[in-house]
Amino acid sequence: MTPRLTLINRDYTRLWFGQAVSSVGDAVFSTTLVLWVATVLAKGESWAPLAVSGIVMASGVAVLVIGPLAGVFVDRWDKRATMLRSEVLRGVLVAVLTVITFLPAGALPAGAWLALIYVTVLLLHAAGQFFSPARFAVLADLVTGDADRARAAGIAQATGETAWIIGPPLAAPLLFTVGLQWALLFNGLSYAVSYIAIRSIGARELGTGSARPAAERGPVERQQGALRKEFMDGLRFFAGSRFLVALLLLAVIGQFGAGALGTLNVFFATDNLHADAHLYGYLGMAMGAGGITGALCGGRMVQWLGARRTTWIGLLVSGVLLVAYSRQTGFLGGVALLFAFAVPLTMLNTAMSPLLLAAAPPDYRGRVMAVFYPVTRLASMLSAALSGWLAGSVLRDVGGSLGGLRFGPVDTIIAASGLIVLLAGVFAMAALPDTGAGKAAAKAGEDTATPADRADPADPADPADQADQAAKERQDAEVVAHHDDGELSARATDRSDDPRPTDG
Repeated sequence: MTPRLTLINRDYTRLWFGQAVSSVGDAVFSTTLVLWVATVLAKGESWAPLAVSGIVMASGVAVLVIGPLAGVFVDRWDKRATMLRSEVLRGVLVAVLTVITFLPAGALPAGAWLALIYVTVLLLHAAGQFFSPARFAVLADLVTGDADRARAAGIAQATGETAWIIGPPLAAPLLFTVGLQWALLFNGLSYAVSYIAIRSIGARELGTGSARPAAERGPVERQQGALRKEFMDGLRFFAGSRFLVALLLLAVIGQFGAGALGTLNVFFATDNLHADAHLYGYLGMAMGAGGITGALCGGRMVQWLGARRTTWIGLLVSGVLLVAYSRQTGFLGGVALLFAFAVPLTMLNTAMSPLLLAAAPPDYRGRVMAVFYPVTRLASMLSAALSGWLAGSVLRDVGGSLGGLRFGPVDTIIAASGLIVLLAGVFAMAALPDTGAGKAAAKAGEDTATPADRADPADPADPADQADQAAKERQDAEVVAHHDDGELSARATDRSDDPRPTDG
């Protein structure tokens, strides 16, 4: 009998717990840095929005430069050991930054502080590029069966959003009462907890699937030419799958449209919502609560409406709500609209993880995620950089009223982001094929089959293989639709890509 406190299985529960604690630490860390740069280091400066956007840009550079190559190495290396080493490195980086922040803010020039923060964030996210695909591969071995994988995706999504309910409200009091260094130390300790949890997972070789362990590879495969070949094979595999490309497009739209919030929301809260900086964390809390609601409702919505309708309706509703949020002048109204905005946006993300797991064979899982994460992060980075640059330079002095509505640089940029999401919904409504969730999932298996997995047309089909393939396609069709009441109840208590600057 499975213990009541076990989610899916014991090893998955341990992995989930470590990542839940680490996600809270990441939320505290990201919120603390944004608040400290905006309200202390760059307080009253015209370049403050650009300085905050630099945090997102630093993480994006790591994803774009390290991410694609990291997937190749992760496919070769022991996945559990890769996760452990990544947590050690990230813990050391945060510890070093924490020690330095015991210096008074005036002890170093603002440029030196920003450089130190940017370099630390870049290295943290560089380590995360090895951790995320390794965790993706390990998860595929710890959780088998499409129904359990869909449940794990819902748990992961809800837990991640819960972290953003808990983390931001913790960050502001820690920063303004006990100081920057103690808020950073909280994140460092969360990496230690994650390390212990991962170490407690069974020592069997995880995340290898049908791939050969690194020890069995010949010396030629370790050469630079083999590395380049494997990298290009991963790119060709991803580009050749229409299903993976469609999932990537949806993620890019969501990240690009909502990315401005990660940079400008702290300024919108103080300037447009007229809220004290101490209340900023509650906006993140509202998005977290909306994300949990969306994660719990996402499976049902896809089951009722189908994948196509859920996609374009979610984009349309998210776009309208983001535009409405940009027009708010009261804190409570802003909190309510951020909650509502996060619900349809998260619904789009809930189904992606199990579909990606089904679409990526074991030998390609690291490289699939090494394409997916960098491209979506590039969209978020470009949106953050552009919004910070516009608010701090080109649109800095923009202001006025139109039709009785007052507008300034920050709310104008957020409104434009909402329009991007809205227009994407209109495009999706007209362009996406009217296919059900079952067809889409089954198509994923067809589109992403590797050459070795495809049967030779000249060979007679084995009836047993045909039966196995039919069963697999039926399972693929249930990835989105299979969300029974028991799974939904489990997600209520338990955890990409998110517009906020963290890997999670």
